Order: sequence, then structure tokens, then C-alpha cells
Amino acid sequence: MKPSIPKGTRDFSPIEVANRSYIMNAIKMAFETFGFQPIETPSFENSATLMGKYGEEGDRLIFKILNSGDYLAKAEEIVLSKKDSLKLTSQISEKALRYDLTVPFARYVVQHQNEITFPFKRYQIQPVWRADRPQRGRFREFVQCDADVVGSPSLWQEVDFIQLYDTVFTKLGLVGTLIKINNRKILSGIAEVIGAQDKLIDFTVALDKLDKIGKEGVVTEMLSKGITNEAIEKVQPLFDFSGSNSEKLSSLHSMLETSEEGIKGVEELRFVIDTIAQLGLETASLEVDVTLARGLNYYTGAIFEVAAPKSVKMGSIGGGGRYDDLTGIFGLKEVSGVGVSFGLDRIYLVLEELGLFKTVDLPTPKVIFLNFDATSDIMKMKALKELRKQGVKSELYPDLGTSNKQQKRQWKYVASREIAFVVSEISNDMYTLKNMGTGEQEACDLRALIEKLK
Repeated sequence: MKPSIPKGTRDFSPIEVANRSYIMNAIKMAFETFGFQPIETPSFENSATLMGKYGEEGDRLIFKILNSGDYLAKAEEIVLSKKDSLKLTSQISEKALRYDLTVPFARYVVQHQNEITFPFKRYQIQPVWRADRPQRGRFREFVQCDADVVGSPSLWQEVDFIQLYDTVFTKLGLVGTLIKINNRKILSGIAEVIGAQDKLIDFTVALDKLDKIGKEGVVTEMLSKGITNEAIEKVQPLFDFSGSNSEKLSSLHSMLETSEEGIKGVEELRFVIDTIAQLGLETASLEVDVTLARGLNYYTGAIFEVAAPKSVKMGSIGGGGRYDDLTGIFGLKEVSGVGVSFGLDRIYLVLEELGLFKTVDLPTPKVIFLNFDATSDIMKMKALKELRKQGVKSELYPDLGTSNKQQKRQWKYVASREIAFVVSEISNDMYTLKNMGTGEQEACDLRALIEKLK
């Protein structure tokens, strides 16, 4: 049988791992610069922790884990005979792979609330899993890089997150990213004024797909969810909403003047937009997008989504928002939260397409000891031990090469790994050190060798 890996997963070569580390290090440095602390949570959670937190579509994409042992033993006969997969799943699977990092974080906050100082700023860089249809930029296993603050309702947090996005993408040289922003209260207000309050989730999920399925597709989906033609007619202006951020906010204020919640959303958005306008952004731009809904049930305030530069065809490379009542579902009431996520895998594809990885070097030893003579092996290993103590990346070619062909293989290895220095010979406690860049060669004792390589 030919070996393979599951669809939607990937192997990573050394250069790919180096490039991914480059991105993660830039994100991690920005997180810590902005005052966030790292945590980690298990790769799988109890199913009850995850199910029902992402809406109907999200629940379908959660990978369930079968119970250990004879997982069918406790399943009810009537459920088995009817082949009712939904009821059967709850009887044979009690755990699931995490779908994102936000819900596990909410669970963490509730579970550790007596150990946490609020507001609590955490970041988390770990893989997540979704049973999605694999395509370019969308995988079944991928890494999320999240930062969240819980315990503060202040809109300065939203301002901070926009600056955080700008800082990371500036560091990566990714000029021209677009940070889209909306507010869930505005969406609730729109649903209210068009008389579709009871269809808020259906309304927002459909609206969020405008850039993917177009006006006709959104209208068709809204109708299929029971939203009336009259309500859809009232919301038509949103399909072609244009103008500056200030003009959009003025239009929204007029549209939502009969909705208290909608007006509150507009004012929250105005504060963030005006503040960022005064502070400025380095390379990103900020735009109000009233169709932005992100179909996750838990957002209650600001909603973010980051688009790659227009020259690259790619879905969102980041997103997030405020979720004032997320911890409430786990029993901790009135703890406001807001957070954002960076899509590592999509950012990788964008940087690759734009040729922005040229400054990333593959980890390689600074010096290698060639193995032409077994009598000096102990001296080589002692030198390696001392060099490594000093933090010098170094290695020994492991296979003895006494013939011409074997020695050529070692020199070929040096060239392919682009190793800067080579110790080719040891005689009378002196090491023959060759600089592969200049071709210069000199003999030196161990102390001098260490000094030159440090």
C-alpha cells in the first residue's frame, strides 16, 4: 500500500518549517510587545464544551473522537437500528478536536478564574481541526495564532487589536492589507428595523456570504430561511454600500435611528474609526463593511476580518471580534471579551506568492567536522562539545570517508547545506579550519577555533 496522509493535512519540509517559524515569531513578538501572555489548552475538549458554540454550520465541521474500547456497547439498540447519526454520535463520542482557540480559552478562563488577574490578556499559537472541504488556503488541520482580552469592556481594546494587526503585517512586509470592521449591534439593529429580529442568525450568516455568492445568492438563501421579500427589499441598500467610513457611519445612523441597539453599535464603531484615524496605521487600511457578519453566534460587538493585498486571491488572513457573553455559557457572567486570530497557513501562502520569504534562512550549522580519519574522533567530539556550549551550531559528518568517492560525498554535503566553515583535518592538537566563502584556510588550536567561530 502506498503511504499517504489524510486530505486537508500536509507535511512540511525544513524550509517550510523555517518559513512558518518566521511568521509565528513575528506574531509572537508582536503579541508580547502588546502585553499578551501565552497559554496552551488540550488538542481535544469534551464535546459539550464545543458543540452549540459555532452555530449549525460550525457544529457539522467539528471532528468527533470515538470513545475508547467498545464504543458501540452503550449505544441504544433503537438508535442503532434507526441509523440516527445525530443521536448516535452523542452516545459513542464524548470528546472532539478543538474547532478554534476561542471557546477553549473561554473554558480556560472560567475554570481558572480564581488564578487569573483581570483584565487577562492571553495569546495562543496552536493547531485546530475542521472537517471542511479542503481547498487552497483552507485545510482540515491548521494553526491559529490568537490574542484575546477578557475582563474589560473598553473600546480601547478594539483600537489596540487593529494596531496589532498593522504591526504584524508591517513586520512581515505585507503592505496593503485591508482590515474590515463591523459591529454585531449594527446587524441586530438592521434585523430589527426590517422586522427580522427572530431571524438574526440566518440573516447575518447569509449576509456574510455576499462576496462569495453575490446578491442573488444571498437573497435566495434569505428566502429559504424564511426572511420575507419585504424585509429583503429594505436591506437592499446594504448590498451596494459605498463611501468613506464617515459617510457609511452617517448612513447607518440614519437607517437605524429607531433602533437603540443599532445606534449603540454605530457609536462604538465611530469611536474606533475616529481614534484609528488620529493614530494612523503603518501599512494596513481600515474599512467599515456592513456585510461583514462572520457567522459565529458568540460575537456581540465589533467584528474584524483582514483581507490580503488585492494582488493576491486569498480568503481572509485574520479575523475576530467582541464576545461579551461567551464565558457566560460556562457559568461566568458579565465578563467581556474581545480577540483576534491570524491565519498562519493563509499568511504563508500570501507571503510565498509575493516572494517575501527571501530573507528567511534555513537553520544550518556554522561549522562541520569532516570525517576522513577515525583516529581524531574524540578530539572532534571534544571540540564540538565546547563549541555547542558557546552556542555555536556545529556537527560531525557521521560516516568515515577514506576513499576519494566518500570524501567527495562529504564535501558535497557541505555545499548542499551551505555550511560556512569546515574543519577538514586535525594534527598535533591543531585544527585545519576552512572558510567556505573566501577559500582561506588556517591551522588553530581549540581556543582559537572557538574564538573564530563565536
